[in-house]
Amino acid sequence: MNPRLRVGIIGSGNIGTDLMIKILRSPLLESTIFIGRNISSPGMAKAQSLGVPTSGESIAYIQKYPDCCDLVFDATSAKDHEYHAKILEKLGKIVIDLTPANIGPMCVPAVNLSESLGAKNVNMVTCGGQASIPIAYVIGKSQKNVDYIEVVSSIASRSAGPATRINLDEYIHTTERGVQKFSGAKRTKTILNLNPAIPCIDMQTTILCKVDQPDLESLKPMLADMVKKIQSYVPGYEVIVGPIIENGRIVVMVRVKGLGDYLPAYAGNLDIINCAAVAMAEEYAKTWDTYSQRMDNT
Repeated sequence: MNPRLRVGIIGSGNIGTDLMIKILRSPLLESTIFIGRNISSPGMAKAQSLGVPTSGESIAYIQKYPDCCDLVFDATSAKDHEYHAKILEKLGKIVIDLTPANIGPMCVPAVNLSESLGAKNVNMVTCGGQASIPIAYVIGKSQKNVDYIEVVSSIASRSAGPATRINLDEYIHTTERGVQKFSGAKRTKTILNLNPAIPCIDMQTTILCKVDQPDLESLKPMLADMVKKIQSYVPGYEVIVGPIIENGRIVVMVRVKGLGDYLPAYAGNLDIINCAAVAMAEEYAKTWDTYSQRMDNT
């Protein structure tokens, strides 16, 4: 059996800490370094309690010790990733980007997992993108002349941390671009609602699509197959409404409940992108010997 792929995480906030716990459960990945800027943060304390090596030196740690990992998850912010990406490229690291920096090719595991393996910087789009793009993809495959797709996500305000709020413009732009790319829609729009309700709501995403002649009979079996693919790595993903036709539009609503590893179960918006990132990293791990040999020869 091949050794597990050594991975590092930059970003010791909620997303990075939850991601670390998921990696520790993976039979294919080994968490070799957890990096942030504040060595006394709750995320750092959690990592240390689990025996994961930590550093408060941010990207400088990987520059000092480039052999610490082979693959890097960036769970910081879009602005920070623009800086990190250049350094990690020079170091020859595979990067899985959980920010909406929109640098590398987009990956949604249920749609294009194997095709994403050739990339050195993989863009996991956004949480809303991970929830909506698979639905938009099957709509694009089953319907003719997709004119417009609108994606409306509602998440608990408490699940939107500082980095999420700073990245709102990037989130909207990247999600719209991803929905358009994978569906072929002529026009797309993304809306994000931060709901302050207590108790906190689960993540819900509604996909509304305008086509010439809605064809639910073609869509339903493709949608069912797609949901099964997503649930293989995001168990809390489910369709709760649709597909239905409302005012001439195709409507599908999904809900995402988290696994509750570090974040509350209502934070499905953060859980889904972490689960997608782990799925991508595990795919690299399965083919790492072949991949690394190919890189050595280029």
